[in-house]
Amino acid sequence: TDPTLLGTTRYGLPELGTDGIAEAPLIANPGCYTSTSILGLAPLLCGDFIEPTGICIDAKSGVSGARRTPERTAHFPACHDSVTAYSVGRHRHTPEIDSVLSQACGQKVEVIFTPHLMPMDRGILCSMYCVPKKQATEDELLDAMRNFYRDKPFVRIVEHMPATKDVSHTNYCDITVRQTRGRVIVFACLDNLIKGAAGVAVQNFNLMNGFPETMGLMV
Repeated sequence: TDPTLLGTTRYGLPELGTDGIAEAPLIANPGCYTSTSILGLAPLLCGDFIEPTGICIDAKSGVSGARRTPERTAHFPACHDSVTAYSVGRHRHTPEIDSVLSQACGQKVEVIFTPHLMPMDRGILCSMYCVPKKQATEDELLDAMRNFYRDKPFVRIVEHMPATKDVSHTNYCDITVRQTRGRVIVFACLDNLIKGAAGVAVQNFNLMNGFPETMGLMV
């Protein structure tokens, strides 16, 4: 803890803008839940396609997202063949998601974030339920996402439903969108150990040292 660094540390999610990362002496590296949620929602919030409140994030993570510290809930007999929600209404990443998205789109964003522990080694899938702010087709929403990330090598806007196996052991984040019954639903997934942790750290390291952003990450 160092209060003197408050306000000077750069949030290191390159897809939301690389300005300042190269010059920053210290980068706050985003985690897996936050990266998946923010990358999925940012294009539609910045494009004013969805309301900034009433967003529900249903997030599911593999067991490796629970840290390496031995805990009863992460033991094989406890998590195998079972799914459970945890930290409902008090997860530490909720204010981070709110804050970063609010800064990105210039309006106050509030989400309801509920994480679930899945019986798999790695990967995160977020299903995000949003209230539309203006009329748009699914194709128009997908195009808006493609334009938002057109120069970002590690975000793939796909038409199919993304799966954690699609991004396993890679630095990619796959995103798509659907509409049903008056709601916009965004689906995003990534590997929590790569794009959700070490991979984005390498991205930031590359930017800070003047290397190509993709160096060491194109597998």
